[in-house]
Amino acid sequence: MKFQGIYTPVITPFRDDASIDFDAYAAHVNYLVESGVHGLMIGGTTGEYYVESHEERLQLLTKAKEVVGNKAQIIFGTGSIDPKASIKLAEGGAKNGADVLLVATPPYSLPTQRELALHALTIDRAANLPIMLYNYPDRMGVNMEAEFLDRVGKSSNFCGIKESSGDINRLHMLLRDYPHIQTSCGMDDQALEFFAWGAKSWVCAGSNFLPKEHIALYEACVIENNFNKGRRIMSAMMPLMHVLEQGGKFIQSVKHGVSLDGRFAGTVRRPLRDLNKDDKRELAQVIGTLKTSIANILSQTSSPSLSAEKTDKKAKAGA
Repeated sequence: MKFQGIYTPVITPFRDDASIDFDAYAAHVNYLVESGVHGLMIGGTTGEYYVESHEERLQLLTKAKEVVGNKAQIIFGTGSIDPKASIKLAEGGAKNGADVLLVATPPYSLPTQRELALHALTIDRAANLPIMLYNYPDRMGVNMEAEFLDRVGKSSNFCGIKESSGDINRLHMLLRDYPHIQTSCGMDDQALEFFAWGAKSWVCAGSNFLPKEHIALYEACVIENNFNKGRRIMSAMMPLMHVLEQGGKFIQSVKHGVSLDGRFAGTVRRPLRDLNKDDKRELAQVIGTLKTSIANILSQTSSPSLSAEKTDKKAKAGA
């Protein structure tokens, strides 16, 4: 299994009564695929999996598979505070069309590296699907260290890791010492650094409402190897990343971004609350500036292959 491109951790649109609007969800999933994202993550943190039932999580997977078919990879989250629930989710994912499982640390319990490895290997045996690990110590309390990676690396199903620690030294370690486990950027403000070090995929919540702009950074860095262009795009994105990360309003901000883009994103489930008017105004301004800036960058630049083609045509015309 290869991970390459932009992967969107899909939001879950909740109505005011907290029920899921599956029609709005299907429309959003279709929009993402039509916009060119390379994969979808169903049941990630951005999807508010932690306040959804087992049945709801499987319904979201089956609906996404129904819409997507084989047009994009589907990564299905198995995260839960209860390891038994994660195993059931893994089995359900295998039966309902998931291409890949996302395996995280069970939060709160603070397992040792050996205990965490045994948990991940149990999920592996339950489903026998490709696995992307999810290292997010700020939420889970534990890092996936070398001991853990050595243990799970004995199974070829562990083929990726979404690295969300924010520790740049871990990026170096993963790409140097564990090249068989593909490293995917899970820390938005480090996307440029991940690509510079050879990562080829980015799991980015902002692609829920700015898919083309996120794809532009991926293409500049990974496809075109044009890091001058990539730095300009990344610089234009940084104000958005600052707004998304401040004050625990990440999911609310992503959902409002989807709403601004013209699709129903709904509310958030408790304990979260929606953004206030000032937050919404600030986000709208930042998104507007970002779109204009990146559009200007893309209009001023072209890929090396296109530039070479233009040069070749000019040379032939001169001859």
